[in-house]
Amino acid sequence: MTATKSSANLPILEEFRTGLPNICGCEAEINSVVQQDNPVFLNTTNLRLENITAGFACALHMHQPSIPAGAHGEIISHLQYMFEHPHQGDNHNAEPFAWCYSRMGDFIPQLISEGCNPRIMLDYSGNLLWGLQQMGRQDIINNLKRLTCDSQYQPYVEWLGTMWSHAVIPSTPIPDIKLQIQAWQHYFAAIFGYEALQRVKGFSPPEMHLPNHPDTLFEYIKALKECGYRWLMVQEHSVERLDGSGLRHEDKYIPNRLLARNSKGETISITALIKTQGSDTKLVAQMQPYFEAKGRSQQQIGNVKVPSLVTQIADGENGGVMMNEYPRDLFRIYHEIRDSGNNHSGIVALNGTEYLELIEAAGVNPDEYPTCQGVQQHKIWQRVDPGHSTPEAVEKAITELKETDHQFHMDGASWTNNLSWVQGYENVLDPMNKLSALFHEKYDSLVQQDPSVTESSDYQRALLYNLLLQTSCFRYWGQGVWTDYARELYQRGEALLGVD
Repeated sequence: MTATKSSANLPILEEFRTGLPNICGCEAEINSVVQQDNPVFLNTTNLRLENITAGFACALHMHQPSIPAGAHGEIISHLQYMFEHPHQGDNHNAEPFAWCYSRMGDFIPQLISEGCNPRIMLDYSGNLLWGLQQMGRQDIINNLKRLTCDSQYQPYVEWLGTMWSHAVIPSTPIPDIKLQIQAWQHYFAAIFGYEALQRVKGFSPPEMHLPNHPDTLFEYIKALKECGYRWLMVQEHSVERLDGSGLRHEDKYIPNRLLARNSKGETISITALIKTQGSDTKLVAQMQPYFEAKGRSQQQIGNVKVPSLVTQIADGENGGVMMNEYPRDLFRIYHEIRDSGNNHSGIVALNGTEYLELIEAAGVNPDEYPTCQGVQQHKIWQRVDPGHSTPEAVEKAITELKETDHQFHMDGASWTNNLSWVQGYENVLDPMNKLSALFHEKYDSLVQQDPSVTESSDYQRALLYNLLLQTSCFRYWGQGVWTDYARELYQRGEALLGVD
């Protein structure tokens, strides 16, 4: 893979000339960049902690899947399919969707020029970014580059990492969790450069889905930390205290320490910011986190008083409320804050990493954050002594609990808790797990012997199909055309891996 030098002497990846997305091949360089622990916002923020009573942190999640539905069966973005089939369903909304992917590149600069002090966190799937490139929508890409690469806007905008193909983590094969995380980092760097990637320290899981199987959660957090992430956003009902109780109300508004213990008794932890309430886009579209923050005050962590933080994420494009009400209320609220003279005090907008850097610079020790774990895990550790845990003992406990406790599950938890990402989708999950096994059987030993294997187009193409098959949309939308897409991706991936 070739590389060029940016103005800061950091390499910027180039796309393969094969039409494939840049999702692998620079693992050592990527790791070197993301493991740098320099402050991201601390030296540029215009906020002082002692002046803040409470903050609100809003994130926008954007995604479009990649599907084998081009004119000749090629893989295209679902957004492109919408443009090409405008009379199907709500495909007439293709251009409004495209506008939603672009508009923060206009909104944030406008708010700043009007004397406001906005903040926004952005979560774009790798599929979506690749699809925009495939479609030649440089208007959207350039608007995002404006926010990301122009230093005057960096204090206001935070990118969150995610799984490249919007794979829900609990049903992603464990060996592929890190590959998904790294693929997103590769692709983000390919568009925005290594300097921008170095600033991505928070992680937004697809569907806010948190695995609760002890081994999956452990490997997930381990992969996040190995990929340089400092914190993770989690849904409040997807975690519990170590005694099995829910989070105390006030603890939802300060960082928590998410602890994972695997079946061998090993532990690992990462900072978690708690996403409160439901997934309704109205919460962000109508700026509800701001109003919730107005009812919060400072809290004590150790010996330090810190502002409470209301954290919320919503789809950035789905539904009329996000398309129409969000632009209205976003400007209205930031103008209200400006006109009240509270741009820098009282109730303020914050980004996640900015908040954590501010409170930790003030002396907060992350070890003093309240501790939580994946929901339902307390029931396992009641039956298994963590000090003498074995994989066999944990699996025995899980089997017994499933037989005796109808509320117990190891499917994880998400903001779509009424849906299962597992039950009824064996026709997608079984091929997904099989393709993953075939991929690792063919490539793991080769990569171990020679890491440059990941630079080959054969590896890249096989990895692409492996990751694409894990896209949540092939289950979210139910049986039919979406599971047919999954079957087609599996068959192509199987053929690439040389299976008769």
